[in-house]
Amino acid sequence: MPAVPHFDIRKGVTCASYLANLQAKPYSVTNHPDPDRLERMIREISAGGVVVRHAENGWEMAVIEPQKAAPGAVPAANKRKSSQKMVLALPKGLVDPGEKPAETAVREVREETGVTAQIVTKLKDIKYAYVRSWGDQQRVFKIVSFYLLQYESGKIDDIDPAMRIEVQRAMWIPLTEAATKLSYRGEREVAALAESYLNSHVEA
Repeated sequence: MPAVPHFDIRKGVTCASYLANLQAKPYSVTNHPDPDRLERMIREISAGGVVVRHAENGWEMAVIEPQKAAPGAVPAANKRKSSQKMVLALPKGLVDPGEKPAETAVREVREETGVTAQIVTKLKDIKYAYVRSWGDQQRVFKIVSFYLLQYESGKIDDIDPAMRIEVQRAMWIPLTEAATKLSYRGEREVAALAESYLNSHVEA
C-alpha cells in the first residue's frame, strides 16, 4: 500500500490557503460592502475531512448521505444544480470547546462514517456567510477547515444509531469520481486538492 506522508497537528502545516466566495448573492468576504457588519456577525468554526484508503483500482474516499441538508451548512448557490436526488457530502461538524480543528475533523469522520483515520495534511479553509433559517434568523460568518486523512480501521457506515438523525448512510466512492458525485462545489474543490496531493506525495 502506498504510504502518505503525515504531518504534526501542532504545526498546522497546510498545502493550500483558500478564501471562497460562496454566497447565494455573491460578494467577497474580504471586500464586504459593510466591514463593520461583517465584524459583528456570529462566528461558526467547523472542520471535516477527505478520508482516503487505497483500493485495488486506486484511491477511494469516504462520503456521507445526510438525512437532510443541515441549516446553513452550505449556501444554496453552492449546491450542484442538477436532477441528482441523492446528496453526497464530506463528513464535517462544529469544533467543540477545547478542540483543535484537526481533532474535530478526526472525531467527525469517526462519528459520521464509522472509520478511524489519521490526519495527513490540511487542505483548505472555506469561508462564507449565511442567514440562519431557524431560530434568531441571524447572519453567520462560517469557516470550515478541511483535512486530508488516511484510513486506519473500522467499517464504513458502522455508526452510532443516534447519528442516523444526521447521516442516512456512509460509503466509499472512487476519489476520481468526486467531481461528479459530491453535491457541493467547495467540497469538490477540496477533493480535487486531496487527489492532487496524493498524486504528488505518494511514495512507492
